[in-house]
Amino acid sequence: MIQNRISPEQVRQIRECLRNRQAEIETFVQRLVEAESPSGDEQGSRDVVDLLTSAASELSCVSSLERIDVPQFGQHLVIKSFQSKERTNQILIVGHTDTVHARGSIMERPFRREHTRLYGPGIFDMKANCVLIIETLRALEQLNLAPPHAVVIALTCDEEVGSVSGWPLLEQTARAQATRCAFVLEPPAPGGRVKTGRKGTGMFTIKVQGVAAHAGLDPDKGASAILELARQTERLYALNRSGSGITLNVGVIQGGTRSNVVAAHAEGEIDVRFSTEAESHELEKFLGSLEPIDDRTKVFVSGGINRPPLERTNAVLELFETARSVAAAFDFELGEAQVGGASDGNFLAAMGIPVLDGMGIQGDGAHASHEHIETDDISRRGALIGGLMLSV
Repeated sequence: MIQNRISPEQVRQIRECLRNRQAEIETFVQRLVEAESPSGDEQGSRDVVDLLTSAASELSCVSSLERIDVPQFGQHLVIKSFQSKERTNQILIVGHTDTVHARGSIMERPFRREHTRLYGPGIFDMKANCVLIIETLRALEQLNLAPPHAVVIALTCDEEVGSVSGWPLLEQTARAQATRCAFVLEPPAPGGRVKTGRKGTGMFTIKVQGVAAHAGLDPDKGASAILELARQTERLYALNRSGSGITLNVGVIQGGTRSNVVAAHAEGEIDVRFSTEAESHELEKFLGSLEPIDDRTKVFVSGGINRPPLERTNAVLELFETARSVAAAFDFELGEAQVGGASDGNFLAAMGIPVLDGMGIQGDGAHASHEHIETDDISRRGALIGGLMLSV
């Protein structure tokens, strides 16, 4: 049946359905974590997709499973469910199957349980959430609850290294059918808060050409590229104190040849973050107009914006309020956060799609050795996602 609104009792039923499968879900999570899939590991990616397609193919609500080959990376996976002629809109759910952990990490840090926590490389970001979305579909099917819109799940295999092929797939998937909203399965903020805002990102390189000279005999005849880079770095960091959403970080620098030579070359890598599209234009203009402080040197800036911001629009706020009402059905006070890190949700937001990010299971240690999830949050998070599918 198709419902436009969901009752608190139905939300609790979804949670109970997931609770009843807790053991099976945890076993599924373990299998996915132990199938290592670092970015760029083709076999690991395919192994994970094998497990996910095997589970999804058991569900009658799933109408198609598409595996897209990505040379040198593996496979993207698109799962289409609850499809019908009456459902002209879609809900897009986005995640990724690659991790930052090198192959062999599972031998060093085996999957394990400590009280109410499950540990393992990539479990928090985001192997457990790939499991969760399939198990949420299973719960809706078992309860005979169907969303008013089609549900499309897109799991990419290169998100951790920039979504070079993943983003075009997401854009194509989002445009294939009218997308009402998108949920991103990235880890939540502390306290289980969903993410209603993310900064955009960019990478730039600043190169300085100076004038070489002997540091002992003729220092005045030289113009140090390293000194100019240091002065430009101070100029860049002044933007961090402007009170806007802009932040810059010069994270890598190199230059010079020998300690007794006035450096003729220096360069630095700049990470930029910004909260709005207007700030991105301000940044590009600022970086594109840098002039030398020492006019004997030359300054060159290259690079650009690689992810737009996910802005907290009225449509995003409305989606969050719907999520809060769903969470209230099982007495969870859902919070929100705006964060500096970017995700694939940034791209979708730039298309005008309302995005709710950080929908994954609570835990900690993304990309770290103590990465884990909280088992008590599995059913709660699934009920939140399932309830949202039925409510938007």
